Amino acid sequence: MPLSASELHRRGVEAANARRFTQARRALDAASARTDDPDLRARIDGTIAYVLGQTGEPAAAEQLCRAALARPGLTTGTITVLSGQLGTLLSHAGRLEEAETMLTQAIDALTAVGAETIELANCLMNRSVVRMQRHELDACTADLRRAVAVYEAADAEEPLAEARHNLGYAALLGGDLVTALSLMTRSRPTLAATSDLAAAISDLDRAEVLRDAGLTTEAETLLAQVAREFGAQRMRQARGEAEFHRARSLLRHDPAAAERAARTALRRFTALDNHAWAARAEAVRLEAQQRARPRKPPGAAEFVRVAKTLERSGFRTEAAGLRLSARRDGTGRMPRVDPAAPTPLRLHAHEVRAARAAAAGRDRDALRAAAEGLDLLTAWQRSFGALDLQASIAMHGSDLMFAGLSAAARLGDPAVLFEWSERARHLSQQVAPVRPPHEEDLAVDLAELRMLRAELAGQDWTTDARVRSLRDRVRERQWATTGSGGTRDRLGLAEATASLSGDTAVLSYVFTGTDLLAVVVTASGATVVGLSWPRVRAALDGLRADLDMAALTRGGVMGPVTERALAARLRLLDAELLAPARGAAVDADKLVITVPGALGGVPWAMLPGMAGVAFTLATSVSRWRAVHDSVRTRVRLPESAPTGDGEQVLAELRALGRGARSAQVGFAAGPRVPRAGEEVRRAAAAWPADATRIIEGPDATVAAVTALAAEVDLLHIAAHGRHAVDNPLFSGFELTDGTLFGYDVDLIPRVPGTVILSACELGRSSIRWGEEALGMTRVWLHAGAECVIAAPVAVPDDVACELLGAVHAGIAAGDAPAVALATASDFTGLRAPFQCHGNGF
Repeated sequence: MPLSASELHRRGVEAANARRFTQARRALDAASARTDDPDLRARIDGTIAYVLGQTGEPAAAEQLCRAALARPGLTTGTITVLSGQLGTLLSHAGRLEEAETMLTQAIDALTAVGAETIELANCLMNRSVVRMQRHELDACTADLRRAVAVYEAADAEEPLAEARHNLGYAALLGGDLVTALSLMTRSRPTLAATSDLAAAISDLDRAEVLRDAGLTTEAETLLAQVAREFGAQRMRQARGEAEFHRARSLLRHDPAAAERAARTALRRFTALDNHAWAARAEAVRLEAQQRARPRKPPGAAEFVRVAKTLERSGFRTEAAGLRLSARRDGTGRMPRVDPAAPTPLRLHAHEVRAARAAAAGRDRDALRAAAEGLDLLTAWQRSFGALDLQASIAMHGSDLMFAGLSAAARLGDPAVLFEWSERARHLSQQVAPVRPPHEEDLAVDLAELRMLRAELAGQDWTTDARVRSLRDRVRERQWATTGSGGTRDRLGLAEATASLSGDTAVLSYVFTGTDLLAVVVTASGATVVGLSWPRVRAALDGLRADLDMAALTRGGVMGPVTERALAARLRLLDAELLAPARGAAVDADKLVITVPGALGGVPWAMLPGMAGVAFTLATSVSRWRAVHDSVRTRVRLPESAPTGDGEQVLAELRALGRGARSAQVGFAAGPRVPRAGEEVRRAAAAWPADATRIIEGPDATVAAVTALAAEVDLLHIAAHGRHAVDNPLFSGFELTDGTLFGYDVDLIPRVPGTVILSACELGRSSIRWGEEALGMTRVWLHAGAECVIAAPVAVPDDVACELLGAVHAGIAAGDAPAVALATASDFTGLRAPFQCHGNGF
């Protein structure tokens, strides 16, 4: 028996809601052919109009929907449903005011009936989207909560997941990235089970969260995938939206690519006759052109024209942002920005004020505008505690930071430049984290990730769908459970100077984007030292490759050749980067060094001028001073210092260490490291036997090592390590049952004061937004460790074994880690890239 028109229509609606548009169209066409009922035919046409709108025929969709509404004899219920569908089509076309009018009419009519129906909830959902785009977030959230209640009462699982996802999007627009990611991540499995297109729509919105969180590489990869999915389904509007959001993501770090992506989206929207979305794409194109070609920016008239179109279409926030950009060149008056405007818009206003002041030569005004903007960003950061979110959210302050650094450099005042150096270093660490409680679900997800990484060894495991899903869930859990405490204070130059002893100096390197300088601070004062960035950059180019090659060829035929090439490069770097700064602090034999991202790969310990010098790479001078008096990993100094040379001195140091009060020390040796066992046993010999614990072989599991870390004052891990460039918190080292990730560190209730990572690459960092370095060393410091010794490149096993054994002898005798490392290098004659991070002395 053939299906009735009503049943076919029901199936067509079901398929359309699941984004199975080809299937929906077949059912709807069949339903239309089997009925003469004008009311049912109108409802069928309304659903067909929705399918046409989704598959790239918006004009035909609107025409069909209006024609259906114009039919005589329609019931009030059908008129109401069609009004809601027309409002949805107008919303997709960017005609927000018309859309809200139609949807409100439908909602009022359905409410008057007295029943909270699915049709009412659907209209509320669609009106909430309109209100989102108009940034009317309270009204939007009210619509969504009402829709959620209806769906919950009806046990409508799929639309309920979509409504909760949209609540996440509203949270995103309100700046609450943690809630946004949490709601979207938890809704995605239900949406993905509906159809691939439903998953793609979810991913489009999640990519916006990642972009606003500063995780642009991940966002852009996801947006490219989503665009391909929409293209395969001939959803031209949705594809254009994905391209538009990708252009917005590219804007800050690759404006030329952003301009190309915006042009592509603009052509697509123009072909669809969607003037509102075309204006949005053109706004991004203008912003990108202004950034990519600052000497030939678009004219102010172009900005004003597009801003007017955005305003008419209801995109008032974007229109305000574009009007601000039009005044970056210093012409005209600054538009007024509402104090209640979204945080990114207010930050943009400060960026423009700083740029205008700098262009007019008013550097003090530029500093003031940049500082006010960064203070606003700090207020926003107080809602976040997670490390990767803290570091990545710095994207929103990168322009302000470089504007302030540039103005401070032009003024040449040591106090001002030091203040801005500390601002730059302190940006992602001024909000103290509140460590999350141990969460069993997170531990289970990480264990599953370990198994997948082992299963997918030899290939890019991050592309696997199971890995992506787990990765997203891990991040969501970590963001949600890591709270934020109070803000940390920054030191001024006077305080820093007063806190230094005569043998200690601070070298604060500053990179403005074009120039490199150093503020050298001693107990007697401060000096600004100009450096040659082109020559330093030339020395840095290829440095990592030379370091890796020297480690690989050590002892081989090519060893002397690579060593000579590396030595020449290190001498050049020493002469251009270190010697000028050391010249302003000739009496110092201990150095506190802070560096911008541009200098993140410098192997300071291998520079000739660092021989015998104890130094620590501090995240900031302010953080170094805050933990400087800690004694968690210190032992009582011996009453008399050892004398002699080489092995005799080391033997005396070990003996003195055994006689002093010693810390609790843990060692772990991972698999497939030929001399790992020898390394940890040699290092452990520096300590009293009852103060050490060694885990190796099959016992060296993630659970055992993290448990050990919670019990000791110093932890030494000898294992293979890998730095994950795109997602540093998935960096880690290999243990018997898999990788111990950066996320695992946050599950350790109390981390050791000192951590030694004898694993290649785990001293590396990924640089985010020019200043924010993020890697395993930063993970341990963020979790509460005071000092981490690690190397940014490969170190030969024999070098690590001998050198780190000598380091333990020094620490066991009472030396601070940085002093022990410098002394060990002198005693052994080994120059390796191991360096202290954090509070090394």
